[in-house]
Amino acid sequence: MNNQLKEQLLALSDQKYQQFTARLIPNITNLLGVRHPELHKLAKTIAKGDWRTYLKQADDEYFEEVMLQAMVLGYIKTDIDELLEYVAAFIPKITNWSICDSFCSGLKITKKNKPRVWEFVIPYLSSADTYHIRFGVVMLLTYFVDEEYIEQVLQKLDTIHSEEYYVQMAVAWAISICYIKMPEQSTKYLLESSLDKFTYNKALQKITESYQVSAEQKELIRSMRRK
Repeated sequence: MNNQLKEQLLALSDQKYQQFTARLIPNITNLLGVRHPELHKLAKTIAKGDWRTYLKQADDEYFEEVMLQAMVLGYIKTDIDELLEYVAAFIPKITNWSICDSFCSGLKITKKNKPRVWEFVIPYLSSADTYHIRFGVVMLLTYFVDEEYIEQVLQKLDTIHSEEYYVQMAVAWAISICYIKMPEQSTKYLLESSLDKFTYNKALQKITESYQVSAEQKELIRSMRRK
């Protein structure tokens, strides 16, 4: 199966797209340049077949091979506990923001299993690994910014203290999503937060860049910038 998939991916590679993607994902040297719609088609086909054998034997030589595994995990049909076992096994393979964010966006089973997934995700926020933390943060901003979880989300984000750029940017992104969806709770949080200056100001910037935030709200947010 691996050799056949590799041949398919090589046949789908696009040099111009490879060069474009390489500029967006620093330090990645194993890109083929396969577009996401093509990867999604393959992932759906694999998920309908013997996906367990595929995941057990999957190769990680190319970026797209790892991305394909991430997508397959989003399409498979199984119970939440088995899925989370596979998710836990996959997380160490996350070495860049692109795999991380695409992986999280595909785990839509979370919507029907929030308490179980919350319990699973939270330990990753205190990891020493950049992309373990980012995984946790992106899961929070994707699935847990709502009335039930907003206070817990903000509380957990405030416990993350990292100098890693891709962690800081994920936290800033998460806070901006919290503000867009829940401005009252998020404004109160920002006034009391213990975020580092870079993450805090980047969160404010992302809020002001949103089309969903009013001019009056943007003016207030800009006045809260730390100097």
